[in-house]
Amino acid sequence: MRARRHAIGSVRFDKRRGTWNYLFYDHGKRRSKLIGTKQEYPTKAAAWKAVDSAKPEVAKPVSPTVQTLVEQYRTEKMPKRYSTAKGYECWIKNHILPRWGASPIQDVQARPVELWLKGLDLSPKSRTHIRTLLSTLWDYAQWRGDVPTERNPMELVRIKDASKRRRKPRSLTVEEFRRFALQLTEPFRTIALVSVCFGLRISECLALKWSDVNWLDSNLRIQRGIVQNRVDDVKTVYSERAMSVDAEMLSVLKAWKQVSQFSANDDWAFASPSQLGRLPWSYDAVLDAYLRASEAAGIGRVGTHTMRHTYRSWLDAVGTTIAVQQKLMRHADIRTTMNVYGDVVTDEMSRAHEKVVCLALNGAQTERKPS
Repeated sequence: MRARRHAIGSVRFDKRRGTWNYLFYDHGKRRSKLIGTKQEYPTKAAAWKAVDSAKPEVAKPVSPTVQTLVEQYRTEKMPKRYSTAKGYECWIKNHILPRWGASPIQDVQARPVELWLKGLDLSPKSRTHIRTLLSTLWDYAQWRGDVPTERNPMELVRIKDASKRRRKPRSLTVEEFRRFALQLTEPFRTIALVSVCFGLRISECLALKWSDVNWLDSNLRIQRGIVQNRVDDVKTVYSERAMSVDAEMLSVLKAWKQVSQFSANDDWAFASPSQLGRLPWSYDAVLDAYLRASEAAGIGRVGTHTMRHTYRSWLDAVGTTIAVQQKLMRHADIRTTMNVYGDVVTDEMSRAHEKVVCLALNGAQTERKPS
């Protein structure tokens, strides 16, 4: 009993005033609560009994609200990577705070959360993101000592079809890509070729600089990403990798460099003329070009991430092993690619890259739409 009592505060006798006082901490600040006089409570044990029975609200401070916890989390633990923090803020502002902001974190329990998530008109993957963020807030509250360290109740929340997509990822056939590429003007055609031949995320492709291309050793280093004009690190440490470049792909990059207004070593490879080269073309501009080109080609909607999905499909088509695919896709975990383990050597990766470049440039390079 004494260990439990002392874990939540202490009772002290004030000789000058002749009173018992209960001292405790509330959200990091020391508080004092009058219990009574020596005549009312002759012993310290009696004063403790009064704390436990007559003053339960003092002995058991209320846990912080989700709103308070979120504000503290933003300061102390919010991820520094801009795109990650932006995603967190989206779930917090649009869903978590409107429903749970005024509630103490201890009220965010498995059953009400699961029922609430079921009622949201969101994909299973989006509901999973929200559950994961609530779990993060619970862990943060335990780390701060706002709630007892115990099992995170969000571990009990189940989301049906959590890994199921509403829309199947789109991959292009070689013929579809050829028709699509013929409808693109520069630099969007080269952006599409670079993305599909290296499997780059659009944030990585747009963040390329000419200094990232090693013309002598024929490799390309992926070192950064850019989201909404903010330059940041790549998604994971595995995403930052030097990738071998086929000779034909080097020729494509050289051809674009020769006609680009911004060809200095420190310039963006796909610098925007409207920004005077200070920034690359925006994601919205690339997406708009892709949508117009795909409509003109009659192949249905093509988004920027379609190039990465297409790259993965073409690696399969040219007989690339799963271990090589994981390295070329730059996945941190091979389970993201497929549940097979293994390792590769550089020449295998180079041969797989050459085959994909051959698919992309076969036909796409024969005719070029003028800017």
